[in-house]
Amino acid sequence: MQPISLAKYIQKSPFLYKLLKPVSQAYINLAGYRKFGLRYDDLTLEENEVVQKALNRIPEQESFDRVYRIRRAMQLNINNKVLPKSEWTKPEDDTLYLRPVVQRVTEEKREREAFDSLIVDRTPKPSATSH
Repeated sequence: MQPISLAKYIQKSPFLYKLLKPVSQAYINLAGYRKFGLRYDDLTLEENEVVQKALNRIPEQESFDRVYRIRRAMQLNINNKVLPKSEWTKPEDDTLYLRPVVQRVTEEKREREAFDSLIVDRTPKPSATSH
């Protein structure tokens, strides 16, 4: 069963979108990850088997960039600093690069589990013409 999401409904409604867009931007700014040069998908925990598979599927350059951003953010955090405002992640650069791959891996896993749990009925069927 799919979880209920209001995101698509809100995006289709111009009134709700205009009403909630500033709230979502304020929430993102309060989260503070952009001040460290991170993107939203950089915050995804890697201790999950599905995320590990997804990380193996992203392009090598994207993987390298992810590791660089995370290490730089950790170093900044250790030094109690943030990046200069000119180096903050811009909203247009904060695109989802991992979530679509995680969704594909999750769908493949569900499909594999459904396929593996099939029960084959090997009992012979009675023929339509009986003697």
